[in-house]
Amino acid sequence: MAEVLNPTKLLFDLHRGTEIAETFSGCLEPEVIALRVTNGIVERFDCAFARIWLLEPDRTYLKLVASSGMYTRTDGRFAKVPIGAYKVGKIAQNRVSFLSNNLADETWVGDRQWAIANNILGFAGYPLEIKGRVVGVLAAFSHHKMPPEFLEFLRMLCTIAAIAIDSAFKHQQEKQSWQALDRHPWQERTALSDRLADILHSHRLTLVGTERSLDLTLEYVFLRTAEILNKIGGAYCRLIYADTAISLEAIVATPTTQNAIHNHPHNYPHNHLQTWLRSLFHELFVIISSLGGTIDIHSTELQIAITIPFVKEANPLSERELEMMQLLTQGLRDRDIAQQLIISESTVKFHINNILAKLKARTRFQALHLAMVNGWLQ
Repeated sequence: MAEVLNPTKLLFDLHRGTEIAETFSGCLEPEVIALRVTNGIVERFDCAFARIWLLEPDRTYLKLVASSGMYTRTDGRFAKVPIGAYKVGKIAQNRVSFLSNNLADETWVGDRQWAIANNILGFAGYPLEIKGRVVGVLAAFSHHKMPPEFLEFLRMLCTIAAIAIDSAFKHQQEKQSWQALDRHPWQERTALSDRLADILHSHRLTLVGTERSLDLTLEYVFLRTAEILNKIGGAYCRLIYADTAISLEAIVATPTTQNAIHNHPHNYPHNHLQTWLRSLFHELFVIISSLGGTIDIHSTELQIAITIPFVKEANPLSERELEMMQLLTQGLRDRDIAQQLIISESTVKFHINNILAKLKARTRFQALHLAMVNGWLQ
């Protein structure tokens, strides 16, 4: 049975990942983007080492361009990996991620004793992919087992990194072809609408309002939504920036369309289709709720609307309340917090209730989100 994601831990990992995304925002050099990604993974998520290979122009080899942690050289045995060779080459060839928390027991590992001697347990390999086209591969190695929340974050980071690297490659091509141009369109961070358009194939995307910078958690919700919408097909999407919230509205494929017929071979009744649709978005319900947002699936039409409010608040929390929030980000229970702070469990609950009241939050997840997006927690 697959491990259930801890929404608190996932939310915190996504916010820490925002710092990684910010380090390569606006960067125009693929190798520099790759190194900032691997550095961020090692520094912020305690990985033993992380590497990124980028696909060579002839698309037959992967070139190691970034390596952080235990190994920082890029000219060793795996400096160039043929497509289809080793696990990294297979990930690029098949565009399939690979995860393991028992690396030494994997049959494909060439040096099992190395993994045992260096206590390498976890391995995650992901293709850096955009529009079905691979631009590279990311691999992370860990001394401890990788939790499912980290793996979900890593998958999302690969999507963002792939788009940034692809944009940098395009900028380089444009720079070579149009040296006389005064303005380069890739100098700014790729907007969310552009990234959604890169993912959505069957939907026509319309942008309403002026785009603004978003933290990684909000981007994750909308990019993941786009991935789901792309799989089930549809006709129309609207990304709406209002004064107080951001929304994504979509009309998905109906059972009469070819795509819907393929996805609904049993021609389910409408209420079954709605249930099926809700199941596809199940993983996002908790996160969206924790952000103070809503996800609505129309009762009579196959329409989806996700709305998440923007947050701009002054810090109303005391030092003790912030200390308690910091412990909550570590996944500690009330009893564990009480023992660590040498207070009673009822006092912990009292402080948390005060936090919820001050932040006008319905849940602890929403309170954590408010604290993190406003920079109150480190």
